[in-house]
Amino acid sequence: MIAFVSGPVAALAPDTAVVEVGGVGMAVQCTPTTLATLRVGESARLATSLVVREDSLTLYGFADDDERQTFELLQTASGVGPRLAQAMLAVHSPDALRRAFAAGDEKALTAVPGIGKKGAQKLLLELKDRLGEPVGSAPAAAVSSAPAGWREQLHAALVGLGYAPRDAEEAVEAVAPQAAAAGGAPQVGQLLRAALQTLNRAR
Repeated sequence: MIAFVSGPVAALAPDTAVVEVGGVGMAVQCTPTTLATLRVGESARLATSLVVREDSLTLYGFADDDERQTFELLQTASGVGPRLAQAMLAVHSPDALRRAFAAGDEKALTAVPGIGKKGAQKLLLELKDRLGEPVGSAPAAAVSSAPAGWREQLHAALVGLGYAPRDAEEAVEAVAPQAAAAGGAPQVGQLLRAALQTLNRAR
């Protein structure tokens, strides 16, 4: 298993970072929140989980070992694959997920694209005792500020999570006042969560 990758960031895409490791570019699938902490040309260290399929090898990257462990635990539930587990971590931090499962919070889970009410109920039954207790006291971990093109980054992240471009555009506009209130450095993780809540209410 590839436990982590470390090296300069060679390229960034809406859902992927390319990290140069020993002269080889490793493509790593990451959440928008993790991607927001990376900069091309700067060194990065990502905890990773390798998902092996018959026709593919996909490396998923995380800001820390806690995120990776949560990603792997989520997949122990029936019907949860790597993409859905990553979508859950795009919307909620590991501690926020632990709190949601401990409290039986269906609403928090249905905010994730691809999870309906019945799916949330099933996940709560299967995973309630597997994720453990929240580690931190803060409601959510702080993330690095988004670069100036937060609109493009947020739109690409929503499309990457499966939303139609028009719906993603409307969600971006809905959170624009929140971004403006943050001044010149809106936090992409917070904006993404707010946008997902807007889309969930619109269903």
